[in-house]
Amino acid sequence: METIKLKTNIKCGGCIATVTPFLNQSVGEGNWQVDTQNPDKVLTVNADGVTTETVKAAVVQAGFKVEVLV
Repeated sequence: METIKLKTNIKCGGCIATVTPFLNQSVGEGNWQVDTQNPDKVLTVNADGVTTETVKAAVVQAGFKVEVLV
């Protein structure tokens, strides 16, 4: 299983509710989570066959910023 970690501006429960349908459609329900306690608001995706670009596109489509953690 591949793990993708991205920095986002998803900062609260409302933001998570907004992005949920986009990420569930792209990577599957239960395959992702956002650590809103982390200053970088890290989105972690655990799924096979999902690319970083797919995840980034879903987050941007939901109206949030996203970048690869270095």
